[in-house]
Amino acid sequence: MFSSVRKMIRLWIAALQLSELFVSALVHVLYGFYIFSSAVAGDLSLALNELLFKPNNVNNVELVPSETSVAPATANGDLPPIVLVHGIFGFGKGRLGGLSYFAGAEKKDERVLVPDLGSLTSVYDRARELFYYLKGGRVDYGEEHSKACGHSRFGRLYEQGHYPEWDEDHPVHFVGHSAGAQVVRVLQQMLADKAFEGHENTNENWVLSITSLSGAFNGTTRTYLDGMQPEDGKTLKPICLLQLCRVGVIIYDWLDISWLKEYYNFGFDHYNFTWKKVGVWGLIDCLLGNSGPFASGDWILPDLTIQGSIRLNSHLQSFPNTCYFSYATKRTKKIWGVTLPSTIFGIHPLLFIRVLQMSQWRHPPDASPPYKGYKDEDWQENDGALNTISMTHPRFPVEHPSRFVKDDSECHPLQPGIWYYKIVEADHIFFIVNRERAGVQFDLIYDSIFERCRKHVFRKTPPTLPNQTQH
Repeated sequence: MFSSVRKMIRLWIAALQLSELFVSALVHVLYGFYIFSSAVAGDLSLALNELLFKPNNVNNVELVPSETSVAPATANGDLPPIVLVHGIFGFGKGRLGGLSYFAGAEKKDERVLVPDLGSLTSVYDRARELFYYLKGGRVDYGEEHSKACGHSRFGRLYEQGHYPEWDEDHPVHFVGHSAGAQVVRVLQQMLADKAFEGHENTNENWVLSITSLSGAFNGTTRTYLDGMQPEDGKTLKPICLLQLCRVGVIIYDWLDISWLKEYYNFGFDHYNFTWKKVGVWGLIDCLLGNSGPFASGDWILPDLTIQGSIRLNSHLQSFPNTCYFSYATKRTKKIWGVTLPSTIFGIHPLLFIRVLQMSQWRHPPDASPPYKGYKDEDWQENDGALNTISMTHPRFPVEHPSRFVKDDSECHPLQPGIWYYKIVEADHIFFIVNRERAGVQFDLIYDSIFERCRKHVFRKTPPTLPNQTQH
């Protein structure tokens, strides 16, 4: 009798897990379709307007350079560029038509760059791509790394860098959302380590400041809910949301539909697993997990587990001449000692289930904890994608100097080498894609970020701001 009861319980649990997987997959697919269709609708509307209202005098047409052929950002030589770096599943200028990942925040300053990096590629690969996007040249992933991961050493060619004068005397500000913040930290370490062949003069001072918006510094328990094995933080569960994602990405890249990949690209072109190059057997090999980025672990999700973040952080420093600021987000609160979602209607439908699940996360008792002193309750506050403890500043395996601030004015002037952080009531996608969701908070956040970059972060004489003369 007891065995039949246990069997019944196991069946109910399996049914609940499959139901949750179906709901999660459906919500993510619908949201992806919404983003894609919104971009297509925007492009069609723009094309229709240009067709109907095209000026008769072609001499009056203003030519706007595309992102791929844009001239260097040298409109005001005194102002360092502010580089906005997107997160997982993100996109830069030129992808998804006229849609903006940062919901148009790039228009708030005249020297803002929005690079398009691999949306699912590893933090390492994205850091390499970001360097060549700014400096120019063909992306070099490094001989050792490329051989270990089984992909081409060289990738996309930037004939004209978007900031070719980039060096210690012409540093930049970085603003990273989600995984983009960790990408910037890895890039700064690569600069310090002089890791770019042919660019032996790099150092950490090429980076003036790093601002993190919901940054993934210490990993997230969501990766385990989505399908990463909590035992090692590297492999996938047999049946999970990430397995569905893996299959979809492999088929998308294998089909290699050029106009579709121009519109949106996961970033795995350097793996060369298109139908023209590997055929049907190559597709089957990738799907079975014998080749490709998901077999080698050279993709973003292993880097976002707690274990993967600790592996990255063990090689990353916070540097004494760089200013750091972090906005950590959360949508949870404690009720009678239990962490629960702080609102129903204020959380995006894409994230609500995960906010609840992450607030109740328990590391499997039969698995080794990801670090010494790990406690589940430390990881309960979250924004639906990342745990709040992960977003404040680098903590594991070694905690970096930090200071909590309630108001931005408390940290002016910024002291370099210290992570100033602020807790904001918002979910993970509150400040991206859809500006209307955040309302006035959108402007408050980005205005404070750009003002800090322009007025409170500098190493030499403060630069002359646009429409401002020195007296």
